[in-house]
Amino acid sequence: MVREGLRAMLETARNQVVGESSDPARAIADLLLLQPDVVLLDLALGGRSGMEILAEVKRRALRSRCIVLTMSSNVRDVAQALRLGAWGYVLKTAPILEVTKAIESVVQGRRYLGSSVSELAAEALLHQVPEAQLLDALSARERQIVLLVVQGHSSSEIGALLHLSAKTVDTYRSRLMSKLGVRDVPALVRLAIRMGMIGADR
Repeated sequence: MVREGLRAMLETARNQVVGESSDPARAIADLLLLQPDVVLLDLALGGRSGMEILAEVKRRALRSRCIVLTMSSNVRDVAQALRLGAWGYVLKTAPILEVTKAIESVVQGRRYLGSSVSELAAEALLHQVPEAQLLDALSARERQIVLLVVQGHSSSEIGALLHLSAKTVDTYRSRLMSKLGVRDVPALVRLAIRMGMIGADR
């Protein structure tokens, strides 16, 4: 119902809506196929995080510019979204016209922070989370998989060690890399070394 209302509002404002999805995997497939100019992205997607999509858009260097549209006014979420390349961040509690303003700004190449988000962004910059504290965002299983990944194990090997399917391991990998704000395994290894999880000579 929310998506239908948003679509109607966007189309009334002469925007062309080319797709929509509540499933992260389907959303990524649609982004690759449709290459939209702008993506309105919720952070809560069927039990998974929209941060995963932001990380994937950044990793693949897609041309689509993402605007986070969310209920979350958490400083940490704002900081992580901006670090992962979000072009805008708007709260769902904001006036509806703010969404169209955000789209117009982003299309013109300008970043947009909602009226109630600017202060959060400033606070995020002033209180950036130290790398060592990023581990606090990971579950015990995710930390276990980080160690195995940086040790050079494939998803299949990790799955065999932990009695998980390779697909489940891939999901964990995507999620933890999103939380840590890294795009690939070399970046993950460097981060793990800086955080003291492994030695530089691993």
